[in-house]
Amino acid sequence: MRLPLYQIDAFASSVFRGNPASVMPLEEWLKDSTLQAIAAENNQAETAFFRPGEDDDVFELRWFTPTVEVPLCGHATLATAFVLMTEIDPELEEVGFDTRSGRLTVSRDGDRFVLDFPAASLRGADVPEALAEALGASPVEALRAVTSEARPDGNWLLVFKDESDIAGLAPDFRAVLVALAGEDVGVICTAPGRTVDFVSRYFAPAHGIPEDSVTGSAHCLLVPYWAQKLGKDDLLAHQISKRGGELFCRNRRDRVDIGGRAVKYMEAIAHVPG
Repeated sequence: MRLPLYQIDAFASSVFRGNPASVMPLEEWLKDSTLQAIAAENNQAETAFFRPGEDDDVFELRWFTPTVEVPLCGHATLATAFVLMTEIDPELEEVGFDTRSGRLTVSRDGDRFVLDFPAASLRGADVPEALAEALGASPVEALRAVTSEARPDGNWLLVFKDESDIAGLAPDFRAVLVALAGEDVGVICTAPGRTVDFVSRYFAPAHGIPEDSVTGSAHCLLVPYWAQKLGKDDLLAHQISKRGGELFCRNRRDRVDIGGRAVKYMEAIAHVPG
């Protein structure tokens, strides 16, 4: 099979910034093993696959890291919307996606694309000493995402005092995996920003991603947390990874808006065994 393949830099205004995602349009789903093999071959933090849904301007969307399928991914959703709204149908102003996390929408706002995502609930937690040691620093506050009654503990949210603490983190990723004790979760580290409202970094070695460049889904936790802390609903965020990314956020109580720009780096044809 010859299948179109795009590589998009999301949450970026120029190539080689933000978070790269591979995007593959499909007419029908391939076998899960084939989707996972394509994602592993692409070797990006996420590969997004989409196909037409039952309604106009609504598509089914799935996300794969090089090792697993994930329930939610922000930057690859932005990248997929960018492909749909600039490459496939430039007249589109809004697009919907049916996903494992429910219906998600993306709309245009000038040169930005705005994700409408579910806000995550948080609970206080005691950070394991082994995790702090693996990160090389101790947070001033620790919380966990509450994903469901069946699985109360999701990603870690670790709050540090200053932006310099986040920039200076040098995790031992093998030790992080050991400290997570087999939990299929990531670690979000955040602090107040010096020129923006807050900064963050995201580590997900359990998903085959030591450090993610820019993580939209992490802001489902970060935006409600910082909105409450700072007493404001409109927030400017930077993810201060090596590539870096800028996110324009709004707290809407049970939902969050996460806005960003995107640029096309590559368009290709993938040759996939039928």
